Amino acid sequence: MNWHLPVWALLLNTPIMAGLWLGYRWMHRNASLADVGFCVGFGLVAVGFGLTATGDLSHRLVVAAMATGYAVRLGGHIAVNRVCAPEEDHRYRTLRAQSGNRAEWYFFAYFVGQAVAVAIFSIPLAVLMSNPDPTWHTWEVLGLIIWVIGVAGETVADGQLNRFRRAPGNRGKTCRQGLWRYSRHPNYFFEGVHWCAYVVMSLGLPDWRLTLVGPVVMIGALLKVTGIPLAEAQAAATRGEDYREYQRTTNAFIPWFPKD
Repeated sequence: MNWHLPVWALLLNTPIMAGLWLGYRWMHRNASLADVGFCVGFGLVAVGFGLTATGDLSHRLVVAAMATGYAVRLGGHIAVNRVCAPEEDHRYRTLRAQSGNRAEWYFFAYFVGQAVAVAIFSIPLAVLMSNPDPTWHTWEVLGLIIWVIGVAGETVADGQLNRFRRAPGNRGKTCRQGLWRYSRHPNYFFEGVHWCAYVVMSLGLPDWRLTLVGPVVMIGALLKVTGIPLAEAQAAATRGEDYREYQRTTNAFIPWFPKD
């Protein structure tokens, strides 16, 4: 793998994220802008790697298209449903309330930390785009199929939740429609599936183990840090017994049939 590629990703995105933090401070004051920044940075890195990496051109183009498509879809969803929402995401409002005068420094670290995240998550792309072999193998096709499942599943889950929330009669209720009947966080599950696609595509390459950083870091963060713990704490606080019943009957992450 060409290690200069993740370094280049970090150097490119650090000033971008610092600039977005200034924009957040002066104009919008919605910290979800940092999440859009991650998607924009990841998409730019994918295109940049596709143009500058040393691997086979067909692999570079396909992987760049995969990563850019993922970034555009997720970034557009966050921009429309969080940045442009009437209220800031509850996670950031809670952090601001709990941190007092130190909040803005925490947010600065969070914004700049997105540049570090882009560099880390660019490693699977760098591995795949350094592949000199023009042959497409079975596991690479399988990885493409997994990518489609992951991105399509996350898109469907986000759409189902958005439609549920827009219905006036559902305010304060828990979504149990579609994929949300089988998992409390199907969007997070399919996000993890998406990152597994790059691992499968890399099988057989000398540095394939490096691609594990994608699903390991992302799924770990969703399960233990910024994803499920914060979302569930807020949901339990606002929806009470209805959400606790949902927790009792429905898997948190991996979709499965609800318990009786």
